[in-house]
Amino acid sequence: MHNERLVGASLVALGAVAFSGKAIIIKLAYRHGVDPTTLLAFRMMFSAPLFLVLAWWASRGPEVEPMSVKDRWTVVALGIVGYYLASYFDFLGLQHITAALERLVLFLNPTIVLLLSALLFKRRITGRDVVAIVLSYLGICAAFVNDLKTQPGNVWLGTFWVVLSAILYAAYLLGSGRIVGRLGSMRLAGYAGLVSSIAVVIHFFVTSDPQLLFTQAPQVYWLSILMASVATVLPIALISEGIRRMGASHASIVASIGPIITIFFGAIFLDEPVTAFQLLGAGLVLAGVLTISLPSR
Repeated sequence: MHNERLVGASLVALGAVAFSGKAIIIKLAYRHGVDPTTLLAFRMMFSAPLFLVLAWWASRGPEVEPMSVKDRWTVVALGIVGYYLASYFDFLGLQHITAALERLVLFLNPTIVLLLSALLFKRRITGRDVVAIVLSYLGICAAFVNDLKTQPGNVWLGTFWVVLSAILYAAYLLGSGRIVGRLGSMRLAGYAGLVSSIAVVIHFFVTSDPQLLFTQAPQVYWLSILMASVATVLPIALISEGIRRMGASHASIVASIGPIITIFFGAIFLDEPVTAFQLLGAGLVLAGVLTISLPSR
């Protein structure tokens, strides 16, 4: 049992580190002149075969339940909301804010899920929930002020897009909670990822010149392949398997290293400044999210 938890923790930690690299890769690619729509198209084109393998792998075995027509339409809706639109808005936001602020905003998902549950399903908000929300959003305010002082871009606009991305992904989590028990997390992620890949490619060909697929700097293609494999599909598989071995609550503790890793990745690869204000914001966000994620005694 101890070894099982240790393996699970290692898988979740590796997945969190891999996810942390996504924003770094995006911002590195932007330095070579690629626009968000084209870069997202590359990401999903290169991810699609991997999502297909993930869906196939998770669908093996006689114990796997067949998908109903309702399940299929639900997966289509989830793929469009949680993978396509959420990713697109995230890519737009990263044009203007640091990778660290982006990761912290996205890390607010448990608090956003809580607020949406209270709004849509009348879930009762407890005193502990209030403390978690206050801590988390104070932390975001600190990280936001840090970006206002250090970043030349439109930080307000960038934060707006990433907050919208986080809200849509929280909606995906709420919706997926109703079918993930039947389909399994990796199977759902594989199918939703395939739906998103199709939607992103359609978006690209409707709004962009197809020649953009063939005129990018070589670094853009390599970074897109890296993002698709190491920072998109691989962490989904690692974290899903880690949660299976150690449980979601313990996995949330391990995964909390993600925003901190992003801060230091940003400093190493993007020359983003690491300030005391930024670290304070990260600490408050982590404290809030862990407060809301961990089970009460």
